[in-house]
Amino acid sequence: MKSVIVIPARYGSSRLPGKPLAMIAGQTMLQRVVRIAQAATEDMVDTQLLVATDDDRIVEHCKCLNVPVVMTPVSCQNGTERAEMAVRQLSIQPDFILNFQGDAPLTPPDFLAAMIESFRHAPCDIVTPVTKMTWDQLDKLRESKKTTPASGTCAVFDDKSGRAFWFSKNIIPLMRNETDLRNKNPTSPVYRHIGLYGYSRDMLAAYNTLPEGHFEALEGLEQLRALENGHYIRCVPVDYRGRASMSGVDSPEDITRAEALIAQHGELVLHAGNAA
Repeated sequence: MKSVIVIPARYGSSRLPGKPLAMIAGQTMLQRVVRIAQAATEDMVDTQLLVATDDDRIVEHCKCLNVPVVMTPVSCQNGTERAEMAVRQLSIQPDFILNFQGDAPLTPPDFLAAMIESFRHAPCDIVTPVTKMTWDQLDKLRESKKTTPASGTCAVFDDKSGRAFWFSKNIIPLMRNETDLRNKNPTSPVYRHIGLYGYSRDMLAAYNTLPEGHFEALEGLEQLRALENGHYIRCVPVDYRGRASMSGVDSPEDITRAEALIAQHGELVLHAGNAA
């Protein structure tokens, strides 16, 4: 099986112009993401890394990092489309494409590895990671939703195959016997979705041609488009194991938060590949 990790790295950002080149604790954001991808795949064969950008400044930075890069149109609507445009330029088409957004510099490398291995073991349309929440984490998510209802996405799936049933900005499943569950189990039965996606080649090519789903539009969750059009998404359970958890870096405030988390938890990757 041939796999590729594509890192979409768009230069323009209304909240953080030049985002991939923004410095985070002495490294550019893109450098951090590249190192994570390299660490995830250092023991894998037939797996490559590719940055997909729309700006010559990022191309030059990739050359300094010694990482392959291709130009894609500025008009790409999202990272998925940019990843697909990048893959088209490869001479040998991969079986699996992991779309690793260039603004996720605190993603544990083993999350990427787990996604690749899941597809290798049993190919499907899409794979995406989820993490089981402790009761404390669930309580914090509930509190967060009082002021930001769209924060945090939950997933429900078959625990044997991993096949996703649904994703929602609501906390699912509802627990009618939650008090008993809290007394019996150290962790909740609620899984939080982590916004990473890997696609089969056919699924990536078809994804942006699918009609928008009714529930996708209501919830604002792009993965529902695939479910509403009958495609197979597999949830892959992963564990932060006490490491920092943070979604995308989209603002100067997010950089400050990321640097604080790195200072508290340490670096995810100390040395990897040639991204020096």
